[in-house]
Amino acid sequence: MAVADAAGLPIAAHVESASPHEIKLVEATIDTRFVGKAPERLIGDKAYDSDGLDQRLQSKTGIEMIAPHKGGRKKPPTQDGRKLRRYKRRWKIERLFAWLQNFRRLVVRYEYYAENFLGMVQLGCIIILLRYF
Repeated sequence: MAVADAAGLPIAAHVESASPHEIKLVEATIDTRFVGKAPERLIGDKAYDSDGLDQRLQSKTGIEMIAPHKGGRKKPPTQDGRKLRRYKRRWKIERLFAWLQNFRRLVVRYEYYAENFLGMVQLGCIIILLRYF
C-alpha cells in the first residue's frame, strides 16, 4: 500500500501479504509515513467504504476518509456529493504506482523477504522525491 500527497508524491509505503483486506492496512500504512504530519484527508476507492474505518481514522488521527459507497450498501449514506468531488483526483495515486513501475526490481518481486522488498520500495520513493525536488 502507498499514500501520496496532492501532487502524487509518496508520503507512506507499507508491504504486507496479500491476504489481509486493504481496510486493515490503512492505519499501519499511515503510521509508517515519511513525513511528520499526517494527511488531512484520504481518498480511496469503493473498497474503503467502511464506517468503522471512518470512525477509527477520525478519532485517532483526525483524518477524513473520502470513498464512494458500494452499490449494495445497507446503511444510510455518509458521503455527500461535495466531498466526493475530490475523488476524481484519485488518479494521482495511480500515477505514483506507474512511477514505481519504472523500477524493474519492483515490477517483479525478486526479493524473498518482505523487509528487503520494502527497502526497495522506499528506495524507489526516495528517488521519486529527489527527482521532484
